[in-house]
Amino acid sequence: MRLLMKILAVSDVVIYRTRAERLHSDMFTFLGDASEAYIKYFTKDLQSVQQRGHMENVPLCSLGPSIVIFQETHYTTPLGFENDPSEHDNSPEEILRSNFFNIGRNPAAFSSINYVGTRTTTQSTDFSILLNEVKKNLKNKTVRSARPVSVIFNALMFLNDKFGDDINDILPNSFPDEYFTCVSKCLSCSARCGKNMNHEKEEKEHRSEQKCTYQAQFDNKVYTCKACHEKGVESLVIPKTAETQDSPLVGLAKYAWSGYVLECPKCGVIYRSRQFWYGNGEVENFVRIEIKHVWPGTRLPNTSQNSARRILDGMMNLADAITNVSAKPTKAVTSWVTDKVAPTYWTPNYLIIDCAKCGHDFEETEKKHHCRACGRGYCDSCTQHRIPVPDRGWGDTPVRVCDDCFTKSGQVDQSSVQKNSIDISELLEAIDDDPEIDTGEMVAIKTAKNIPTRHPPEVLTTRKVTEQVQSTLSFLSSSLEYPLEYLVDSARPDYWVPDSKILNCHSCEMEFSKKDSKHHCRKCGKGFCDPCSKSRVPVPSRGWDYPVRVCNGCSLKKGPL
Repeated sequence: MRLLMKILAVSDVVIYRTRAERLHSDMFTFLGDASEAYIKYFTKDLQSVQQRGHMENVPLCSLGPSIVIFQETHYTTPLGFENDPSEHDNSPEEILRSNFFNIGRNPAAFSSINYVGTRTTTQSTDFSILLNEVKKNLKNKTVRSARPVSVIFNALMFLNDKFGDDINDILPNSFPDEYFTCVSKCLSCSARCGKNMNHEKEEKEHRSEQKCTYQAQFDNKVYTCKACHEKGVESLVIPKTAETQDSPLVGLAKYAWSGYVLECPKCGVIYRSRQFWYGNGEVENFVRIEIKHVWPGTRLPNTSQNSARRILDGMMNLADAITNVSAKPTKAVTSWVTDKVAPTYWTPNYLIIDCAKCGHDFEETEKKHHCRACGRGYCDSCTQHRIPVPDRGWGDTPVRVCDDCFTKSGQVDQSSVQKNSIDISELLEAIDDDPEIDTGEMVAIKTAKNIPTRHPPEVLTTRKVTEQVQSTLSFLSSSLEYPLEYLVDSARPDYWVPDSKILNCHSCEMEFSKKDSKHHCRKCGKGFCDPCSKSRVPVPSRGWDYPVRVCNGCSLKKGPL
């Protein structure tokens, strides 16, 4: 059936051949349904042809193809022959139009209806009359003119894309809507979308004239402002935790005291769930409830509940503000304390400007690492190896060394052993009573080059204690990351992609490492890296009335998000 629509769209003359002794009503029904479907799905294209050709006075039916009904009989007389006196005054075309009218069909899609009848008493059919009729129609260039084959090919390619989806069911109608409309169905009421196939490519939403039914699992009801509706304006109202003008923290405080709000874009706040101690009005007094269709892959605006995420965002913003303010003083105090307990052969932190190996410039709050063998300052990536350094007084415990000292030592890297185990006995041994420490005598230690050096033992002991405490606290901190990740994931809005499923940036496809932060676009909910989600705009359709993070693609969309 769709193939026939394509034929009608690109053809100038259509021939319908029948060998029936009389013209049955099935033929008129079939051609009438084809005409109705052609007008329904190609009216927009035909109107654009009218505008381009300045043919506003030409009816749409004149732009369609001509149809030639070719009837070949054997025993009966075709139409137009004068053997039938009752129809002597009517032409065959008038008789055909009368039959269309009698069965309730309108062949408006055809620019003209022509009839060719022939009676075959021998084995060969006489096509001469049909050939002359077709030539006469082809020479008629009143509306259509000759065109290259490439134009017809491009038109067929466009029609294949437009009507290229699969057909679910075969219905008894000659040209049902299922042949040409979108195949998507509402998840709540199973109503079919009434738009053309592949309308999603034109960024047009699904739509159906059929009324939908409410289902709690989809929560497919939306609120519209009743006052605006009485003025002839449809204003969508979404339950939110805070007003548009409130900051996240102030809005959450109001939400805890007076409940959620319904805010109309034109009328402002029209309802609070707990505005008074008692006697709060019903929400139906302020809004109209409409049941909406739930199409696959789409969500209703009021289904994006993000209260928990807003609380976390507010807490994180407050924590980040405190961290940024206190970062530099805290780092300065930490560096001073570290220098006081560091061994004498270590380079002081205030003298370390860049990494001694790769030359990386340290930021003010960036951590600097000392090689336990040479004592110089390095970045984290240049001090990944762990080996024992007994000649510096570190005993047999694997400690951090730089790449150069690791290469010179020729030992096996033991970083995995050090990272995966925390032995509190080292801490106890470091603070255990030592006769040498009690007397305060200097301890002679030979370096890797067999050069004796003398260090106060209490300095190394103090540094050992500090490192063991830091290692223990780091282990406890890492153990708290898992419940924290669970808390963050539980506060995730339902349209967000879980962090566990985000392996690459949705835009640039950069693979995330453990150190990379995964950012969610507040509009589409997909995961992005920081460079691909720099924009900050409000997303009222998702309940974010203040500027929030969105991806670069959503930020370029026209209109409010």
